[in-house]
Amino acid sequence: MGLRADVRVGRRPPLDDSLHWPGSRGPVFPTGLRVFHAMSYAIITVGGKQYRVREGERLLVDRLGTDEGATFEPRVLLVGGDGKTDIAPSTTVTARVVGHTLGEKIRIGKYKRRTGYRKHNGFRASLTQIQIESIGGGARKAAAKPAAEKPAAPKPKPAAEKPKAEATPAAAHARTAHPPKGYEEMTVAEIAEHASSWRRPNLEAALEHEQAHAKRKGAIAALEAALAEKESH
Repeated sequence: MGLRADVRVGRRPPLDDSLHWPGSRGPVFPTGLRVFHAMSYAIITVGGKQYRVREGERLLVDRLGTDEGATFEPRVLLVGGDGKTDIAPSTTVTARVVGHTLGEKIRIGKYKRRTGYRKHNGFRASLTQIQIESIGGGARKAAAKPAAEKPAAPKPKPAAEKPKAEATPAAAHARTAHPPKGYEEMTVAEIAEHASSWRRPNLEAALEHEQAHAKRKGAIAALEAALAEKESH
């Protein structure tokens, strides 16, 4: 078999020399080209165990009390991606419960020699399948909210307040028709002494109160005398 100096012997295909530096063995990409695989991931804890997750990923965790189809936010321990790592993240991870299932059956066998003792049992772990809906979805929604807000509609001007009607004499009388302050604690002698200085509405209210509650004859007589004196003037 004839050999050629420009043909390499073996199963490996020849590599383009334009992708090699002089003296190198591996390919080198031309200047300006970068191979970059962007990936955002998070490490969360669910049920006391830690999981490394990405958006859209499904995983099995220990049985959760969350209903099927509901979403929850597990505790986030670390967020990474784009060459950066945050060990104290404020980012939230949203996960959705896909369904509840049982794990693969584990066969358990016990055997004791020379006794004929054989016992077989099985175990299936209660698991929940979850799907990672978003990583940092809360931050994106919060950032997009101000742009989606619409300008507030102008508030209608309050209607002009109508002038309050002047209080009628009967209403004014009803507002002021009450016994003098501290009347319930006054004695009959004090009522007879001060009744002449009270106004007529106060005297009438005090007389009504006395007739309905205390019913002290001396107080009633003093109030009636004071009212008669007011009417005579």
